[in-house]
Amino acid sequence: MKNILQHINKTLEHRIRLGIMSILMVNEHADFGTLKELLGVTDGNLSNHTKALETEHYIMIEKQFIGNRPNTRYTATKDGRKAFRDHIAAFEKLIHNEHYFFT
Repeated sequence: MKNILQHINKTLEHRIRLGIMSILMVNEHADFGTLKELLGVTDGNLSNHTKALETEHYIMIEKQFIGNRPNTRYTATKDGRKAFRDHIAAFEKLIHNEHYFFT
């Protein structure tokens, strides 16, 4: 079990970061407003968590203007997609190996 727990990603443990990555895994990209609405978080909270994911190279942040309005778009990177899949796989192994808890 200790080996399985070592594959749980500390960066992705937080529900907001996990939510951001979940959204980006099934969408090519998402903008700030979409993530904010889907996750029900404040601007500052979302900014902090996207910055943490960017620092780990899990997402790419692209800032642009649409008309006169700023638009920030997020995309999962190859490393981010792998980290997310590995994180979920660790939980799946943990769930499917419940006998560890009873031995």
